[in-house]
Amino acid sequence: MQIKPRQNLLDVWQAVARHSFGSGRWEWGEWGGRSSVADAERLLCLLYPATEITAFRLDDPDTTQRDVERALRSVGDSSEIPGHLVGVLADFMTKHRGEERPTFAGGHYFSPQDPERELTEEQRDLGVVDSFSMSVTLCLATLGFLKVYRGKTQRTSTLAQIDRLQEATSARLTAAMVSLLRSFTVNVVDVTSDQGQALTRMLGQGQLSERQTLQRFQERFRQLRAVISESLILGLDSDVTDELRNENRLFECGWAWSLVAGAPEVELEAETAQGVGKQPEGVAHPTPYLYFTVVALDGIPDLFSERTLVLGLLTPEQQKLADALRLRWEITQQYWSAIARFGDTTWPLEQIPWRTTLQQLESEYFSLSVASILVHDLVRRRATDDDLTRTVGVMERLAERGRITSGMTREDRAIGLHHPGVTLPLLGGETLGPPMTWTMADFSAQLLKRTVQLCALSRNIASQDRLLRLAEDILDHLWKRRKSDGEGAGLWDDVHAVYPGADTGPSRQGPLSWSMTERVTECMVAAHALYDQPPIRSAELSLLARSLLSEAAHLLGKEQMEQPAPAPKSPQGEEIKGIEADLRRARLLVDAQPGSAYALALGVLTRLDVLARARGASAYRGV
Repeated sequence: MQIKPRQNLLDVWQAVARHSFGSGRWEWGEWGGRSSVADAERLLCLLYPATEITAFRLDDPDTTQRDVERALRSVGDSSEIPGHLVGVLADFMTKHRGEERPTFAGGHYFSPQDPERELTEEQRDLGVVDSFSMSVTLCLATLGFLKVYRGKTQRTSTLAQIDRLQEATSARLTAAMVSLLRSFTVNVVDVTSDQGQALTRMLGQGQLSERQTLQRFQERFRQLRAVISESLILGLDSDVTDELRNENRLFECGWAWSLVAGAPEVELEAETAQGVGKQPEGVAHPTPYLYFTVVALDGIPDLFSERTLVLGLLTPEQQKLADALRLRWEITQQYWSAIARFGDTTWPLEQIPWRTTLQQLESEYFSLSVASILVHDLVRRRATDDDLTRTVGVMERLAERGRITSGMTREDRAIGLHHPGVTLPLLGGETLGPPMTWTMADFSAQLLKRTVQLCALSRNIASQDRLLRLAEDILDHLWKRRKSDGEGAGLWDDVHAVYPGADTGPSRQGPLSWSMTERVTECMVAAHALYDQPPIRSAELSLLARSLLSEAAHLLGKEQMEQPAPAPKSPQGEEIKGIEADLRRARLLVDAQPGSAYALALGVLTRLDVLARARGASAYRGV
């Protein structure tokens, strides 16, 4: 299936609008109760493309494009859409704020480890990194939207609503950033512990002794260890900092699933602290989770994007928080990128499936999570062709093992990646009730997103072609999983349409998966960015194009010299003008698009040859 970001996004928007505005007003639905994650995901299906793609902007009614307006006709016309969105966003901010502070409840996304037991209300109200990260993206999109729309409306009631929404959104953004800071953790382990042994085995891959692995770990991470232990901005516990300085210890860093137990409060100015409210106590075990680390890494870059800086969306205090998060973002990418590529020959990442160190869980999903962090790092530092090519191979293998590009076998266990998904025990949650779990069922969408991001990064024609074909295969798989009828037709996720043998049990997300729908929306935005950049420049084509242009320019001069000057409006004169225009266009394109210049030059040479033959035939008849 060819990736067509504009058309695909319009299809998603039409389905979201039809489902959410079916009765003429926004309906949150009642399935599963409250979940700030699901609600944020649904809103981002609309706001994220509107923020990232100029053609999809909704904040200026005068610039709303016709196909966008047609897709959202269930919401209203171009002048009504922004006002309706302001109302929905205000409802979200109110719905997910308690008496004292914004809330980030996981809600029905949390599940009990024992299906026979029920989670307590306190457990379902716990904040989760998914919500913190989504809120960063949603709040920044909302603030940018409001900043533009404020100048396009003159209604007093709407302006007052915008002011209130802006204040609530800014408070939620600050609370989300503080929560991300308090969810970051560094876990230091002894080499002889079970976790240390698991990490040593994974890095050594049976080729290095424990001592050799520790020595290489020390060399590889000495500088990063110093940055973490000496950066007071990280606010780590002093005991952790002391242990980290011991080079005979191993460590992992990243994000826990929620606020870490014992995490110190982040100091804020009095006025800001009043809007954010009292910072809650953490319960999460201080252990990084690959999934939640990837989620955090996805959201944090929005804080220092060009759009955020140009529109001035952050307050001075939020900017300080953003700087602290950026430091964690960079440290985490460097750490996991080095872990993924540890060693001189085979990468640990290439040993699929990846096994976690603390809980000893293994799955292709964890391999994809590590690959996702590696993709982040490759994009950040503009990767070498070797790193990129090897990562392409990992993506292809993950697609095959996930039965996306290969056939199923009887009772295939790989189907479990998609339904019911990979389940994570949430350590620390049991202090408030039954043991808790979190399930990830977005393997295909995450794989598509990372494949498209790598495709945009690649400057190697062969690698990009492999990635593009893989992305098209994954999108074909995902598009078949849209619901064909009933509630949420055109949205996700009907796993049984692709895997008839999948477990028929209920999804934790109910009849609709806003998680999958939002992930696919992100993929289409990433695909738009891919096609928005210049194509890969081929040095060979550039050389050939220049040679053709040189010959074409010479033959055009010769043609103009040898034939009588044509009348200005004659067919021959018009033909010469067309040739000159194509030649000028080819010269403009030769550096950026040598293939297009080559094609234009060939056309010029063909037309010049037609003129030369006609002149020769005329001369022969004259003889």
